Amino acid sequence: MAGTEQAAAEPKARSNAWQTALTMVQEAAPPFVPADAHAMTVVIEYPPGDPGAPPHRHSGPAFGYVLEGEMLLEIEGEPERPVPAGEAFWEPGGDVVHYQDGNNREDLPLRFVVTMLCAPGDPMLTLVDEAELARRAHLRAPRRS
Repeated sequence: MAGTEQAAAEPKARSNAWQTALTMVQEAAPPFVPADAHAMTVVIEYPPGDPGAPPHRHSGPAFGYVLEGEMLLEIEGEPERPVPAGEAFWEPGGDVVHYQDGNNREDLPLRFVVTMLCAPGDPMLTLVDEAELARRAHLRAPRRS
């Protein structure tokens, strides 16, 4: 019994796994972070083929990672692109319109996690109306055929 008590009192040997546990999936320098911003992390889930949120913007930068499925991402000034599971994405927020975040697959659900840096008192997501989209049409990258 004394051996058991002694073994319990000895500290457990620390593993070196932490030295290789980190994998960089994304590194970005956002153009701005709102003063007194707060961070919000959310999980978004869309069924197969769902178009996702209507065109919108966020008050600050957003950083995401696709957990399963494949997102079709389109941010103002950039061509739309698929983001498959295991890949990261980000958007600058502010005045930039986020056109698409829908499920690019008809056969799989889409699930992704996003951390947003939001300006205090502003909503996490603000929809952009058709009139504004028409005024900003020259800022949208050409769509794929």
